[in-house]
Amino acid sequence: MENAIAGDPADLVPDLPATPDDWASAATPSAQPIENWLTQFDDTKLIEIVDEALSANPDIIASEARVRAARQTARAVFGRSLPSVNYSFTNGYATQFTSTALGGGVVVDGRFDQPTFDQRFDLQWELDLWGRVRASNQAARSDFIASEADLAAAQLSLGGQAALAWIDLNAALEQERVAEETREARAQVVELTERRFERGLSAALDVRTARTELAQSEAQIASQAQVRENAARRLEVLLGRYPSTEIEAPAIIPSLDEIQPISDPTILLARRPDIAAAEARLEAAGYRAEAARLAVLPAFTARSTISNSSSIEFADVFDPERISANIFGALTQTVWNGGALRADKRAAVARAEELAATYTSTVLTAWREVEDALANDRFLAIQLEAQQRALEEARYAEELALRQYQNGLVSIFNLLQSQTTRLNAEANYINVSAQRATNRINYHLALGGGGPIPPETEEAVETAQITESKAL
Repeated sequence: MENAIAGDPADLVPDLPATPDDWASAATPSAQPIENWLTQFDDTKLIEIVDEALSANPDIIASEARVRAARQTARAVFGRSLPSVNYSFTNGYATQFTSTALGGGVVVDGRFDQPTFDQRFDLQWELDLWGRVRASNQAARSDFIASEADLAAAQLSLGGQAALAWIDLNAALEQERVAEETREARAQVVELTERRFERGLSAALDVRTARTELAQSEAQIASQAQVRENAARRLEVLLGRYPSTEIEAPAIIPSLDEIQPISDPTILLARRPDIAAAEARLEAAGYRAEAARLAVLPAFTARSTISNSSSIEFADVFDPERISANIFGALTQTVWNGGALRADKRAAVARAEELAATYTSTVLTAWREVEDALANDRFLAIQLEAQQRALEEARYAEELALRQYQNGLVSIFNLLQSQTTRLNAEANYINVSAQRATNRINYHLALGGGGPIPPETEEAVETAQITESKAL
């Protein structure tokens, strides 16, 4: 790493593991990235939810402020590399006294105040002989680009969180609906059992058992309502709203087709904003290591100072000939400072090595997240199909058990067991449906969203710096 920094720090890219041509968890990847991944859910309300979160969430507002701060920091670093010009002016009065000699003494017989002023004009500029100043400017520029990528990553993450919270809310509403239907079914069993008991066709145990199941179903409704309200509050906070559980949802979980994987795993390097941020920070660390290496070389500073009193005309201070006549250069070289500069260099190199490892870790995590999502979608599709068959059979079994119980062919325990089986099958089907929708959101987050997130280009940053320098 230390030898690499001797070149162009922008070229510091760590070695990544060998990347396969195709995804390991996908047999025939061929699709292109979706322009807007939210559209596949066929839910206009979901799109509105994400848009509201991106415009009103306070965390995004804070991230936008950090980008503005990073932009101004980069401009400030660039501005300090330009010539520094300072002008000062002071004025006042000098008191003088007149006196007369009389015999052996002196008598002060008058005083008057003489107006005075002093003006100073200082110009100072460190010539960037070795490129140290330029490296510092480039580091600040890379920090700014990293902050832009951080904002894009925060926006992508927030959009994903809002979408996930929306799926959770709809799933909670679906589960609450199932709990209410179960209570109605339990209530019908209680009514049926009580009528049979009155006719002497059922025992008191059947009545008590049916009532117990009814009470438990009512408790389940309260439990699901609690889950639903928590999901609503979580979503409302993401939207920048007060968590009042007033948000409405249709209680519909989207039905999704199989994932069509994108064709090239390396596309993540251009799409993921967190990878772009890690790369920009690595580049900044490389430039800072380069600046630390060059700090041991001599620094040459040009300086011109003009100071005058009231004897010189005001306009003379800005006379180019006077300024040029007073320019002198200072060459400074640190001879010994206890090894501080060498320690700064080694610390900067170690920081660059740290960020190189962080970059590799970020890329590996991104690939793992995509592979996980692809594999999960395949397994969840199998589970969903099986759960759907289980739910259909459980419904048939429940209907059959109810008819047989009415005819006295089975006990109440058979009926309640069939209802419990149907309840569990429906709850599992909803859970798997929500998991598949959640996994689809995670897949697109792992891909970097709807498309490449272009950080501000170098040309745009340099243009902003030049514009700022003209305003100095």
